[in-house]
Amino acid sequence: MKIYFGGSIRGGRQDKALYLQIIDLLKEYGPVLTEHVGEKTLSELGEHMVAESFIYQRDMDWIKECDVLVAEVTQPSLGVGYEIREAEMLGKRILCLYRAQDGRSLSAMVRGSPHLTVKHYSDIADITLILAEFFK
Repeated sequence: MKIYFGGSIRGGRQDKALYLQIIDLLKEYGPVLTEHVGEKTLSELGEHMVAESFIYQRDMDWIKECDVLVAEVTQPSLGVGYEIREAEMLGKRILCLYRAQDGRSLSAMVRGSPHLTVKHYSDIADITLILAEFFK
């Protein structure tokens, strides 16, 4: 089972260590096409040595290729939202992971979609259980 992991890059990298942990957990279920999202060296500038048109086409190809998309949606990201919608249009299974924060709430477009599985978590232990249930 091929997995596409979505997490904020240009929208903010404060959760990059968490992304890496999630990617490691996802590898138990299949290859993760987007391991680079968890790279410690990847900054808010993104893959600045690669043409944006290349990134777009590569990521769209990976979304077509994947069996499931898992997105960490706590940090709002236009790119992750775009990826989710593309996967939704292709009929992919989609899991959105959200960590509640004071003064912020998850987008109604994500929470309200009947095509997305949205799960709230507090820590990596919660994510482990959520993934086990989702991939069952």
